[in-house]
Amino acid sequence: MRQPNFNRGPQGHPGQNAGFQRASRQQRQVMLRLFGYVMRNYRFSILTVLACIVVSSITSLASTLFTRTLIDDYIVPLTQVANPEYASLMQTLFKLGLVLLLGVIASYTYNRLMINVSQGTMLRLRKQIFERMQKLPISYFDQHSHGELMSVYTNDVDSLRQMISTAMAQVFSSVITIVATFSSMVVLSVPLTLVSIVMAAVMMVVTTRLGQWSRGYFRTQQESLAQVNGFIEEMMTGQKVVKVFCHEQQAISQFELINERLRSSAYNANKIANIVMPVNGNLGNLAYVLIAVVGASLALNHFSILNFQFSITLGTIVSFLQLNKSFTQPISHVSQQINSVLNASVGAERVFALGDAALEVDEGTRELTDPKGDVDFRDVDFGYTAEKQVLFDIDINTNPGQKIAFVGGTGAGKTTIINLINRFYDIQKGEILYDGIPINDIRKTSLRRSMTIVLQETHLFTGTVLDNIRYGCLEATDDDCVRAAQLVGAHDFILRLAQGYQTLLQGDGGNLSQGERQLLAIARAAVANPPVLILDEATSSIDTRTEQLVQRGMDSLMQGRTTFVIAHRLSTVRNADQIIVLDHGRIAEHGTHQELLDLHGQYYSLYTGDGI
Repeated sequence: MRQPNFNRGPQGHPGQNAGFQRASRQQRQVMLRLFGYVMRNYRFSILTVLACIVVSSITSLASTLFTRTLIDDYIVPLTQVANPEYASLMQTLFKLGLVLLLGVIASYTYNRLMINVSQGTMLRLRKQIFERMQKLPISYFDQHSHGELMSVYTNDVDSLRQMISTAMAQVFSSVITIVATFSSMVVLSVPLTLVSIVMAAVMMVVTTRLGQWSRGYFRTQQESLAQVNGFIEEMMTGQKVVKVFCHEQQAISQFELINERLRSSAYNANKIANIVMPVNGNLGNLAYVLIAVVGASLALNHFSILNFQFSITLGTIVSFLQLNKSFTQPISHVSQQINSVLNASVGAERVFALGDAALEVDEGTRELTDPKGDVDFRDVDFGYTAEKQVLFDIDINTNPGQKIAFVGGTGAGKTTIINLINRFYDIQKGEILYDGIPINDIRKTSLRRSMTIVLQETHLFTGTVLDNIRYGCLEATDDDCVRAAQLVGAHDFILRLAQGYQTLLQGDGGNLSQGERQLLAIARAAVANPPVLILDEATSSIDTRTEQLVQRGMDSLMQGRTTFVIAHRLSTVRNADQIIVLDHGRIAEHGTHQELLDLHGQYYSLYTGDGI
């Protein structure tokens, strides 16, 4: 039979011991960090658990050692008298019963406490990583799928719960049991203790090696699980698109591929980890047989070494066999929890990675006290990565209250400019001024409160229509929200809903049309009443008739506000004070609608359709 090669990596390629050592060291660091986190928040509970485990282990050990007394001091003498007296035996058994009852109470207590610790740790972790997530830059979410992040909150955090509630207590109990049992074994018989140590060492080596071998697969399993979650989330969001283009079979095939990857990694991880328990169980049985043979030999053949007598009684052999079980069982129990521990170590890495992600940097110190909305770009260069520049030498001069429109083909840089105004990303060269102040000097919260944005893709939260409009300004009254809806032309359709403004929206407003959802998003911007308004394809999902209604409201909304508009429908930007034509990240043309038509350039081609 071919023996497993423990020096091979998780994909079957030759690995190096150094790689295993680094992985083991990283695993230890993660687990120590997790243990430190639990201790900081539940120090008293953990100390109480440790005390209860000590009591439980000592009571269990007492019952094992009592076997020797029972045989040597009671059973054997009682068999040698004609009229045995059982009163003293009954008294001793009653005392033993009280000791065991104390052990049961201690065991119940620490298990209840560990449930509280595990659930409380989940609560704290989810709360902290959610708070952390609110402070991460937009770029982080561009680089991580929603499903991957959701997997951290669900699968990875839950793997920690399983480990804390079961494996952590089991490890504590095992360590205490091993120490107490080993001390008792040494007292009872040194030769038999040596046999137990050798077998325990073999079991530890097997457990460690198999754990190292399977860790890579557990990491792949968690990563594949996150990919499955991400794909499912993406398919659920885009189900209509899948059906429109009849891509059901392609979606199924793609899902089967990543689902098979998950199955394969989970199979390999658990296949290796699950053989630890039976292997150690059989090694424990072998140790039991060896101790029985060696113990019987010592009992039948008395001998001495260096004046040390090696003679044991029948009660000692029976007690030692039970002690050996208590000595090797913890190793088996720990090996049984290896799946939980390895899963938790990988899950902890992912949880801590989210918790350690670099926060959004805000070096701004100035507050906008009376913002006017004067936004200027001066020789701005920008790239999402150092290797690929997106914007080149962007110069834009505006006056408060002007309407600035950005037009151009897909990928020209229109949305990127909007992201820079909000400081979702920071520029590499040049500067952007807000009321004459470099925006890097303005606190991001102050900057973003002075502007509001209506995105092409709307998002409505679970709550009433009124709540979703008020999201733009939490201090707004009901009347303010109604006036905002009236301003943008949303009032009439809201009144036609079942409960009007109190209609509950769920599933991102799935019971509304796309145009109605867009109107609510625009009403949300209206109630915020900022000096700067940003419209990113704000009317792209609204039909022509609804667009006419919204446009009147939008014209009123834009009065006195600096407005940046991105639009593919050039009819919506004809009245803009400036129209900026972008081409591959550069300003190709700028001017009013008529000035650009007179140029007969790119804007003219776009407007007349020659450039389509």
